[in-house]
Amino acid sequence: MKGSVYTLVYAAVLGTVCALVLTFAASFTAPYKRANAEAEEVKNILLALNVSIPAKASSEELVKIYKENVQEQQRGGITTYVYTPSDNNDGAIAMRFAGPGLWGPIKGFLALDPKITKIQGITFYEQEETPGLGGEIVKPSFRDKFVGLLIRDQDGKPGIIIKSGGEAAVNKVDGISGATMTCDKVQQMLNEAIKSIVEEKQ
Repeated sequence: MKGSVYTLVYAAVLGTVCALVLTFAASFTAPYKRANAEAEEVKNILLALNVSIPAKASSEELVKIYKENVQEQQRGGITTYVYTPSDNNDGAIAMRFAGPGLWGPIKGFLALDPKITKIQGITFYEQEETPGLGGEIVKPSFRDKFVGLLIRDQDGKPGIIIKSGGEAAVNKVDGISGATMTCDKVQQMLNEAIKSIVEEKQ
């Protein structure tokens, strides 16, 4: 009986100590996790806007570059990130997009030209798609296809198409072979973002 009581007390004390250690560790690392998450978002905004950043920039450097080059502006209910280069080029306007992917949420930033007519860049900072298939959306080989893509079809209807094969169109890019469902979901969330900012512009 005494042995059982000792075991229970020992387990309770050990469990309490472990819980306290984990709670302390989580509290201690929370600020670093938030800083890293902020830096990752900032990095993706800068990449979408085509702002030059050093290859091995630290989190602090990324935030500094962001604050020096990007202005946050509200367009109706949309938060946009505006970049106007000092060399008098037009720059770009970025906005968030998000939606359900095949296996989890997909989140990223879409950058358009200031006249809201074509895509300047696109990045993905969160996704859980299948590696080697839908997970290829994060690679430059896929993202670069969108640069210069018009956001309206030849009849002026806003929206893009991500699909392999078929007829060419001014608002269409090739999808990823074997990842049709992921491409369909990305197309849907991008079109929702495009529609929202086009309506705000009118």
